[in-house]
Amino acid sequence: MNISDILSVSLILFSVIDIVGNIPIIIDLKNKGVKVDSMKAALVSLGLMVAFLYGGEGILHLLGLDVQSFAVAGALILFFLGLEMILGMRFFREGPGNEVGTVVPIAFPLIAGAGTMTTLISLKSKFQSLDILAAIILNVIVVFLVLHFSDFIKEKLGEAGSAVLRKVFGIILLAIAIKLFKENFHLIITPDQKMGLLRFS
Repeated sequence: MNISDILSVSLILFSVIDIVGNIPIIIDLKNKGVKVDSMKAALVSLGLMVAFLYGGEGILHLLGLDVQSFAVAGALILFFLGLEMILGMRFFREGPGNEVGTVVPIAFPLIAGAGTMTTLISLKSKFQSLDILAAIILNVIVVFLVLHFSDFIKEKLGEAGSAVLRKVFGIILLAIAIKLFKENFHLIITPDQKMGLLRFS
């Protein structure tokens, strides 16, 4: 194991996951009555990232999917979540026990989303899998701590601070979703479909 590589990968994943930037989203879900299980969200995220580290494109291929389609699906979820934060609309409905908020959208796509998955696949070409695994574990620990202390963070921000952050990060989330969609959508349509879209426009 290479400590320098672990730190490098950890910083890359921390930037992509952006759990600190996702605090307003987590607070917003809690304000809607969603009970967020910090440990479950962290473990599900860990499982998804480890699975993608070692399975990656093979898992998607087994399901008949490609990375670009996966990214577009994640972009759509992020888009609707951003609309919720800005407009106060409701798209995600909690099931029995409100467990849906823990897995979707927190574990996926906020933490282990399309960006994280594609980043992991890219990192394998430069770093050892064991170093990437260590970096994943470090990031999951940070994710757990942020989720666990999100109420404390909310208390320090106050209602006004939370409201402002929710709107600001809602716009940022929309921008990220649109960028992710734009970068991947054109890769999953055939040349004939592209011509059809051009004729339609």
